[in-house]
Amino acid sequence: MTGVPVNTGPGRLLVAVYGLFALAAGARATVQLATHYDEAPLAYLLSAFAAAVYIVLTVALARGARRTALAACAVELAGVLVVGTLSVADPEAFPRATVWSGFGSGYGFIPLVLPVIGLFWIFRSRKSE
Repeated sequence: MTGVPVNTGPGRLLVAVYGLFALAAGARATVQLATHYDEAPLAYLLSAFAAAVYIVLTVALARGARRTALAACAVELAGVLVVGTLSVADPEAFPRATVWSGFGSGYGFIPLVLPVIGLFWIFRSRKSE
């Protein structure tokens, strides 16, 4: 018995959402790094890192690269949990918001929910052996 390919059905929606987040986070990070880098370099570099993770996820899901998507989802979830916790516990450490600050509150908490949905889909659609 085999599961459905990771890049079909709901997987296509994940590709679209991750693509949108890659664009949004990438544009935000580019502008922040180009115009205000000295104000909060860590926060802006974290936003650029989040964008890179979203790009990897978009491509991996679109191509059906299950292992790469799984690893990137795990990195994303760890990032949003660590950065979210640190930004709430010590707001002064992040003088400017990142994509993952406050567990993605600036993006409607979608950065917190999205990797959980992504991991669920990747595991649900995997091929049974």
